[in-house]
Amino acid sequence: MVNPTQAVRSAWAALGGDPAAVAAVETAGPAGTLPARLPVTDLAVACVAAAGLAGLELARARGAATDGPLTVDSRAVAVSFTSDRHLRVDGQAFNGFAPLSRFWPTADGWVRTHANYPHHRRRLLAALDLDPARPDDDALVAAVGERIGARPAAEVEQRVTAAGGLAVAARTPDEWDALPQAAAVAAEPLVRLRADAPAPARPAPPAPPGLPATGVRVLDLTRVIAGPVATRFLALLGADVLRVDSPGLPELEPQHLDTDAGKRSTLLDLGRDADRARFAALLADADVVVTGYRPGALDRWGLSPEALRRHHPDLVVARLSAWGGGPWAGRRSFDSLVQAATGIADIERRPDGAPGVLPAQALDHGTGYLLAAAVLRALARRAVDGGAWTAELALARTARWLRQELPAGPVPDAAPPDPDPWCAERDSPAGRLRYALPPVTLPDGRRDWASPPTRWGGDPPAWPAR
Repeated sequence: MVNPTQAVRSAWAALGGDPAAVAAVETAGPAGTLPARLPVTDLAVACVAAAGLAGLELARARGAATDGPLTVDSRAVAVSFTSDRHLRVDGQAFNGFAPLSRFWPTADGWVRTHANYPHHRRRLLAALDLDPARPDDDALVAAVGERIGARPAAEVEQRVTAAGGLAVAARTPDEWDALPQAAAVAAEPLVRLRADAPAPARPAPPAPPGLPATGVRVLDLTRVIAGPVATRFLALLGADVLRVDSPGLPELEPQHLDTDAGKRSTLLDLGRDADRARFAALLADADVVVTGYRPGALDRWGLSPEALRRHHPDLVVARLSAWGGGPWAGRRSFDSLVQAATGIADIERRPDGAPGVLPAQALDHGTGYLLAAAVLRALARRAVDGGAWTAELALARTARWLRQELPAGPVPDAAPPDPDPWCAERDSPAGRLRYALPPVTLPDGRRDWASPPTRWGGDPPAWPAR
């Protein structure tokens, strides 16, 4: 049986939770369901448990009895953290990475690129002086490999980053720790959860058993994995989650289907006056806003923390980024690149000497559950004590927690679990879905989301009546 007690306590302490609450967690399943040299299974179980504990805290704040343990099974967690591999639409599986998203040997080491999205692909190719109009990525692999292989890793990182693309040099732990960015990350807490200003308590009405976020309106301004995982968990607990995207920044359908169950999805172009007015109306009636863009990227739309606080004093604001503060704060990134930059890929090196990867995009999923936990704790504190609450998390800080702060034991000799008991099927607008179930359920709560993903961008930009 897995016993990641220290990791659960560490995650819950980072959220400022009552240490005694951890006694409610019962873990089940084998150790090492996400086998790696680093304690990935412990991180995953701990983050999921922390989100469940925060849900129980909000339930108590809304007057619900919370009898019974909070059971977290490492097999359910492992399947959930690798949910993209289990997704099927009418029996069809999907490849999580495009041909140009990979490790490449360079003149002095390795680089990791990310080109899943068309705009990132264009910028990568432009930075390498290749024609972005060439349609066949498989045919481009040799050309990209030749261009990258002739340059030092740091030069590739700099060229692609300057072009707005995504590439990082694969560093050793010591190389990462020597950077000013690593020092900036180390100076931050794993979870920054604070009351920015006093505000009256907002007692919440009773909620149905196991659904403590019922009636909570969440404006979801996130993309890819970590943010959508957080808001998907809030939807599981009863929140009304509306994801807002720009029509000029399309989402990959498998990504949407994997992470947007239980939510609604709408499109607004904040460059248009009418859409900006619609967004302002949504924001005025929201309880929570979750953002997943680089610091400062949304400021021009009045979504800086200061502007939000000025116009919406007791809104819960949750902000997710890749790098946090420091010199790299403005860089775009994803889980796979953070693994490469922070030395994780070096620790998980393959037998042939190439950089390795974690058995899941655990930084994304783990940070997503911590983000959901922070929102739930903020709602509970606002209901009882009042205050204007802000939560801030970063993938790079979660990477530090995994690499340097969680206790590492012997590498478990375990195989990934059979996914079938932890998956379900249902009809959806996209077809027949097979998908991973939630990795934790509150006592008397749902074991599945109330609805499948809707069509991306297909819902009206409005809140339903409470």
